[in-house]
Amino acid sequence: MLPIVVWLGIAAFVYFIYNPVVAAVEGGLFLAFFLLGFTLRRRSGHSPKCSLYGATGGVLDKSMVGF
Repeated sequence: MLPIVVWLGIAAFVYFIYNPVVAAVEGGLFLAFFLLGFTLRRRSGHSPKCSLYGATGGVLDKSMVGF
């Protein structure tokens, strides 16, 4: 739960302080890494459900490395 709150907090912060475009770029990075993880898991033979959960968890886990 904490990684989701951190991602949303950063997106809200950059939306209000900088520009909505910066928040969109952040969301695009999240989506790109999610799709990469999903694709790699599907190619290695995981089910769609497993790939969905694994890609989401992987993006959120790797994004919290610095915290």
